[in-house]
Amino acid sequence: MARLNGKSVAILATHGFEDSELTEPLAAVREAGAEVEIVSTSTGSIRGEHGFEAIVSRTTADASADAYDALILPGGVSNGDKIRMDRDAVAFTRAFFDQHKPVAAICHGGWILADADVLRGRTVTSFPSLQTDLRNAGATWVDEEVVVDQGLVTSRTPDDLPAFCAKVVEEIAEGPHRGQTA
Repeated sequence: MARLNGKSVAILATHGFEDSELTEPLAAVREAGAEVEIVSTSTGSIRGEHGFEAIVSRTTADASADAYDALILPGGVSNGDKIRMDRDAVAFTRAFFDQHKPVAAICHGGWILADADVLRGRTVTSFPSLQTDLRNAGATWVDEEVVVDQGLVTSRTPDDLPAFCAKVVEEIAEGPHRGQTA
């Protein structure tokens, strides 16, 4: 497994995230040596769809992509819908693309990518109900377990987590990608 010692990763989420889509990537990148912070729209803690509680490290208003090497966007219908309505969250997400840093989105986590206007010419996957939104934002949507496009890692559902987590660690270890742009 690639080592992520010295790397810092942000997980952007709010209430209603899909528990496994936050906890499994969190464990994978920590196990590989990365430091991880939960970034959310408010302070305190956030609760997943199935009760997992995550402590928020910083708010989207206080977070800067400059402080991180990569971004992970877990799914959950409510989480995906709420997080993309936060202007600071959208700007935070877009900044990773401006800085060519790896970004990983699973399930409904990819919704914010449309709002951040970073999908033109990219190939992605997601939960199937998002495919029209992502295509309308300029992406080519495919139904595959995991898709990697120049540092952008996307997957469909919790069933894809083993492949997703492996690719997330690999892409973070590789570092910035010139083709990872907005």
